Amino acid sequence: MKFRFAFLLGVLLLSVATPIANAANQSRPNILWITIEDWSPDLSCYGTKGIYTPHVDQLASEGIRYERAFTTSPVCSTSRSAMMTGFHQNYIGAHQHRTEDKKPLPHGIRPIPHLLADAGYYTCLMSWKTDCNFLPDQKSELFMGVDWKDREPDQPFFARITFGGTHRAWKRDPQRPIDIKDVELPPYYPDTPFIRRDWANGLEQMQLVDREVGALLKRLQDEGLADNTIVFFIGDHGRCHIRGKQFLYDEGTRIPMIMRWPGKVEPGQVNDDLVMSIDICATVLEAAGVKSPVPLHGKSLFSDDVKNRRYTFAARDKMDDTHDSMRSIRSKDFKLILNLMPDRAYCQFSFYKEGAYPPLAEMNVLSLEGKLTPEQAAFMSPHKPAVELFDLRKDPHEVHNVADDPEYADVKAELLAELTNWRNDVIHDTGVSDAFRAKGVFPDQRPTATVGQWVQDHADDYDFKTYGVPGWYPTRTLEQWREVREMWEPWVFREPDSTMKRPEIPFTKKPKNRKK
Repeated sequence: MKFRFAFLLGVLLLSVATPIANAANQSRPNILWITIEDWSPDLSCYGTKGIYTPHVDQLASEGIRYERAFTTSPVCSTSRSAMMTGFHQNYIGAHQHRTEDKKPLPHGIRPIPHLLADAGYYTCLMSWKTDCNFLPDQKSELFMGVDWKDREPDQPFFARITFGGTHRAWKRDPQRPIDIKDVELPPYYPDTPFIRRDWANGLEQMQLVDREVGALLKRLQDEGLADNTIVFFIGDHGRCHIRGKQFLYDEGTRIPMIMRWPGKVEPGQVNDDLVMSIDICATVLEAAGVKSPVPLHGKSLFSDDVKNRRYTFAARDKMDDTHDSMRSIRSKDFKLILNLMPDRAYCQFSFYKEGAYPPLAEMNVLSLEGKLTPEQAAFMSPHKPAVELFDLRKDPHEVHNVADDPEYADVKAELLAELTNWRNDVIHDTGVSDAFRAKGVFPDQRPTATVGQWVQDHADDYDFKTYGVPGWYPTRTLEQWREVREMWEPWVFREPDSTMKRPEIPFTKKPKNRKK
């Protein structure tokens, strides 16, 4: 009799378990996290001149647009490693861009998709790129699938997608080409037709991406999912221009960030808090009712921690084979950058940038000809100051370094102290080794016309994976930079419907047989 009663009770509980579980699932929001690559807040809703991004603008009007949003790093793999976990990349050993000898996550830390999967969410990555500097790093290891349509009925989903068009090279927009007279350049770039056209081309590419975002949001609406889905929209780091990506100025770390949550977030908000990309991780877990076994570095966007935050922090280390190291602290009024390798030029050799950034040729030609303004020439210097300090109230473009100005001595001391505490207590900063600096490894002077040529010629003689490429500067002669600029010109000024291929710049391919 007891057995029969227990059996009937079990059947009864089983019969109601599914509706109860489904009801619980339906009460939890879906999460759609949209990322665009290499892009600052260059959108019409942020006031950028010349561009038209109606779909992202509409998303912003339906939720919160964050004015002071920053990534923890100015390049994709390190920034994405932080966003996949909610921790600063240095803390989890993921701070060297495109790490080859990857290690498992430390300290009991788990990727955000794993935490959500354990809580019953269907997790999917609807694009190809993970770009994580830790293990596991494969798409199939981090996510359950590739589209939210494959989930169980009523199962909540966590979907991430990256639109990569804004990563160079850029396509032009035949539907709405942008005239170079309609764009506005920051003062650290020379105002030439070449730079203006390149800038406008980037904005046109963002217009193309805006339409992709619009199509995805329409699908969400058409499937009846929009009202129960939180949508985040961000850039993975700042814009892919010379002084942007790879550097800790706002151009490299400030991103667009928009959140829409119908019924939970009032539409039409503009938020001025200091927020970070890793705050999205904490917000997602909170919305899903999930607790991380290890407290995240990021904080919920709804928390007092964010509302009362005084500083954001960022770090830059190895970029492919280009070795440099920087740390930064930013308040609403000031930015301080600590250059740990001030002997290196900002524009030391980079296979990637010299082969993908047309304005780099324009800047180098004008620099070697002595035609740049002081604000523009500073970034082309063979050395960096150890400390850079900017008063953002007077100098939002970060071109006037006041680190040695006695008027700012107290501010400098306070920010350096806070930055030191963050390095020691939060990320456990390992600093820069002699091997990373390549002390005594390479000849003192550039033996060939270009750094790239020398590296290619000596692929079997030096361990470039350990020491990086030499920091010789300038990286090419004036005549060679003129030739490179000439190669870029037809590409930069191509017509909106052109099918022209991007030129291959000499000595910008990594050697295949580098010494192991």
